Parts: sequence; C-alpha cells; structure tokens
Amino acid sequence: MATPTTLPATFVAGNVLTAAQMNNLRGAFRVLQIVQATKANTFSTTSSTYVDVTDLSVTITPSATSSTILVFMSVQTAATTGDAVVRVVRGATAIAVGTGGSGYNGTGMASSSYPNAMFTVGTTFNDSPATTSATTYKVQMQANSGTAVVNRRGFDTAYGGFSSITVMEISA
Repeated sequence: MATPTTLPATFVAGNVLTAAQMNNLRGAFRVLQIVQATKANTFSTTSSTYVDVTDLSVTITPSATSSTILVFMSVQTAATTGDAVVRVVRGATAIAVGTGGSGYNGTGMASSSYPNAMFTVGTTFNDSPATTSATTYKVQMQANSGTAVVNRRGFDTAYGGFSSITVMEISA
C-alpha cells in the first residue's frame, strides 16, 4: 500500500495536490481487514497462571510489514474470591499490560469484593507486529485465588454477559 510520503510538509492557500499525491493519500490509513471472535457462553478458571479463554482468539495475516493491527477487547468478568486478571496477547507476548502491580499485571481485572457484579475489562491498542505471517491475538485470564469467570457474575449464574476480541489491519 502506498504511503503519503510525497505530500507537502505544509499547505498554504492555493496549493493543489498532484494526481500522484492524491493516489498516495487514497491508499494510506485504510482498514484492510477485520477479524472478530465472540463468546456468549461462560468460562472459568482457578489457575494462578494465565490460561487462554476459549473462543476469544483471532488470527490475522497482515498484508504488509508496515501495517498496524488495531486490537479491541471487551471481556465481561468476575471473581468468586481474590481477583480475576485479564490480558491480551500476541502469540505468547503480552500486549497492553500494566506494569504497576507487584505480581498481577494485566490489561484489567475484577475484584471479588463485588462477586455479584460483572466488570467489563476492555482495551483498544494499536500493535505493530511488523510481519506478514499469520498472527494470533487472544484473551487470557488468571485467578489470584478462588475462581475467575467470564460472562457471568461471581456466585450468581442467573445473568450472562457477552465478550469479544476484534482486530483490524490498518495500512501504513
């Protein structure tokens, strides 16, 4: 995909873009493809290390190494005791993860202080994988004690949620 590198650095009154500049601009910053995974059923884990959340994984093959991947994640989560920690990964590499915690760093979390509430853990992150190989993005979860759940409240199974991960390839 062409990039608008031939555009003037600044514009002043009376400047006119050439046909070549217009063609370069037309191909830049477009959404080239969208891939989404959704989850309407529940998931739970007692693992104190990250595990993949079933059904919340997508694979995208970028068309150029200069493309970026815009990642949208929205996960409905709760915990019975302790905390439910959620993160998004590219392959085996955690992305969009905080570093301020002393042991449970993730994209977001739910606390068992409110076991009868569902929390939305969401993020939007612009990733630069710099590859044209198939690339997998997935949601992972861990429980720091007790049980971490997706798409339901901590102790109450009467209410269900909906979670998703969506990735978009954006041309350079």
